[in-house]
Amino acid sequence: MTKEFLSGNEAFAYGVKLSKPHVISAYPITPQTTVVEKLATLVERGELKADFIHVESEHSALSAAIGASAVGARTFTATSSQGLLYMAECLPYAAGGRFPIVMMNANRSTALPWNIYGDQRDSLTLLDSGWIQSYAKDAQEALDLALMSFYIAEEKRVATPVMVNLDGFTLTHTYEAVEVPSDEQAEGFLPDYETDNKLSLEEPKNMAFTAGPDTNTEFKYKEHLGVLAAGDVITECERRFEQFFKRQYTGLIEEYRTGDAEYIVVTLGTLYKSVCECVDKLRAQGQKVGCLRLRYLRPFPHVQLTAALKGAKAAGVLEKDISFGNEGTVYTNVCSSLQHQGLSLPCSNYIAGLGGRDVPLSDIEEIFGDLKKEQSGIRFVGLEE
Repeated sequence: MTKEFLSGNEAFAYGVKLSKPHVISAYPITPQTTVVEKLATLVERGELKADFIHVESEHSALSAAIGASAVGARTFTATSSQGLLYMAECLPYAAGGRFPIVMMNANRSTALPWNIYGDQRDSLTLLDSGWIQSYAKDAQEALDLALMSFYIAEEKRVATPVMVNLDGFTLTHTYEAVEVPSDEQAEGFLPDYETDNKLSLEEPKNMAFTAGPDTNTEFKYKEHLGVLAAGDVITECERRFEQFFKRQYTGLIEEYRTGDAEYIVVTLGTLYKSVCECVDKLRAQGQKVGCLRLRYLRPFPHVQLTAALKGAKAAGVLEKDISFGNEGTVYTNVCSSLQHQGLSLPCSNYIAGLGGRDVPLSDIEEIFGDLKKEQSGIRFVGLEE
């Protein structure tokens, strides 16, 4: 284990290197580019033995990854924003084919207006594509999620691709100290990839076939069960990870000072750290506030979320996303979950950070103040008149 000064992108690239993929298919797009640049350098230097395929588009990147996974190769790709949307046709092919590809997405605003800065509309637009989705809060978690995502995706109970999301620039290009495991540690943690779901000349089989009305529902049900199974596998994976690397993670959610909190902000990604800082400030003033981070949006943490919010007077969902004409996608999922679990409490939606706009502590303080009204609603934060 060594300590390095790395950006979020570089940390993720090292996590991929430690996972030893057989194939990397990539097309560069800001702010994802430095991930695949770093991996290309590692392959060129011989530090990573992998086939690096520089394709002509994002659609081709995921298509190549699907092809490689279909012959039993451990496979990685990465993208962002319009590139992810260009891949959209391929995402359900990978999920429906049960190909355990790992993809890093650098969260970035979608056009128009054209914008290269970070929000989460790209990944949340494709939340229902059948992929497991996780959201990192810092560079250390980015590296660790790269390793853990291969473990989770390749577990036979899951057999589902994973999309790991890093906030564009806020995380992808921010440098911090990161503990990088040794190759030997990583090899002990992540077993070799073995699967029967592959093309074989010795054992020919039909793959990626057509399923009509008589069987299609059963295939989709099994796909659904695979994503649900990831909940238990994530817990098992994190326990194993702690044994090897002495770093602990908290499953599908992470809580901060929620035990006696009356007002809780639910968020994801790097915004969590800003909300936690605000929580400390308001706690020093005697206010009972807390924060909850959704580490995974698929599978969705229904039970964990409800348990964390059951003692609160009100909750707010702070997200870098809007489903136009409705509300934030994360808010929709949170409210649905609370209703499903039988928990009734005022829950408001706060849309912020679109197109990379800063979300200062003063805005977060206002959100906590607004929650004290204990009324549900949808509000744009920091909106210019």
